[in-house]
This record gives sequence, C-alpha cells and structure tokens, in this order.
Amino acid sequence: MSSPLFDVWEAASASPYQPTVGKNSQFLIGSVLLFAAFILAGVFGLNRSFVNLSLLGVPASLAFGFGAVYMICAVGVYV
Repeated sequence: MSSPLFDVWEAASASPYQPTVGKNSQFLIGSVLLFAAFILAGVFGLNRSFVNLSLLGVPASLAFGFGAVYMICAVGVYV
C-alpha cells in the first residue's frame, strides 16, 4: 500500500531542484544589485518628483531588497 505523499516524494527525487541563480554567482549578482540601488537612490535623491518615483525610486528599492538577500545568502547567513 503506497500513500500519495510517498509517490510525490519518489517522483521529486528523480528531478532535483536547480535554482535560477547558482550559488557561485550570488555574490556578484548581489554586488551589482546593491551598487545599482545606490546609484538609482542617489539620482532619485537629487531630483525628486512623482515621475522619478516610479522611474528611479521603485527600481532602487527592489534592487536593494533583492541585492541584500543575495548578499546575505552569498556570505552564508541564510534567511
């Protein structure tokens, strides 16, 4: 007698998880995203307007968020 959960477990063992960004490139991608966030936030800080909020502010905050997570994972602190 087999359970459905065991069948799913066996099927998943045949195809292991492959991340989109490999472990060896997390530091580079994190560094690039944090640098881009720093530049975008600096330009946004110099010229603030409602239009620049969507063009510079949102991408800067997203780049900082993802860059911070990639850097945390790259140096060995897992969230």
